[in-house]
Order: sequence, then C-alpha cells, then structure tokens
Amino acid sequence: MMLNRKRNDQNHISHETSLIARGTVICGDLRFSGALHLDGRIEGTVIAESEDAMLTLSEHGEVEGEIHVSHAVLNGHVVGNVTVTARLELAALARIDGDLRYHTLEMAAGAQVNGRITRQAEPAQRELPAPQLQADDMDDAVPA
Repeated sequence: MMLNRKRNDQNHISHETSLIARGTVICGDLRFSGALHLDGRIEGTVIAESEDAMLTLSEHGEVEGEIHVSHAVLNGHVVGNVTVTARLELAALARIDGDLRYHTLEMAAGAQVNGRITRQAEPAQRELPAPQLQADDMDDAVPA
C-alpha cells in the first residue's frame, strides 16, 4: 500500500505531527508547520508555513477550500484547488474536485482529479556570477 511505504526523500520532514480527528470540523483557514494528519473536515484554506511541512489527508478526511503545501499525501476528498510545490502522492481513494498544481506527482489507480492538472516548473535557481576572465584568457577567446 502506498501510504505505508517509508520514503527516503521524506526524511527531512519534521516529526512534529498535529492530528485532526474524525468527527472534528474546523471552519476557517488553517496554517501549520511540521506535519498535519487530517481525519476530520476543514472548511477553509489549508496553508503550510514551512517548506518541510507535510499534509496527510486520510480516506476519512475532507477539505472544502484551497490547499497550499509543499508535501502532501492525499487519500480523502478535496473540493477546491490544490497547490503542492514539492511532492504530491495521490492514493487510490483520493478525489480532488478542483484544479491541481504540482511539482512531482505519484498517482495510484483509482485516484480522481476533476479539474485541470498542471505541472509547475522547477523553482528558479539562483544565478551564479559570471567567471572573471584574466587578460591571458582573452587571447584564447573565440568571438561569438
């Protein structure tokens, strides 16, 4: 099963986990860092405040609103747009009714996205300074 598999590339993710249990409904936006495991329902926007934040939406979990996180494993129902800037795993029971933007995607058979799916390009890399040419190097330079 996809959700139980341990990933080497997620070792950097924080081990501080918040749990929103089944039967709990949060009305309003939710900001978090670390890890958030959602078995309940959120009516509002879910926003990760750190780059290593991880959202896990169980098969019982629901979000009615937008999701903006860097890492996510979704297996529940989302009504709203989802943006995942690093890695997204859609498990077999995942259902997204909205547009999906992702960087890296793993999608199991049975997962549904009812909206546009767009891959985000690599994050812009920092520009390195141009190497300084010495006067001696100019003799060997070829004109463009």
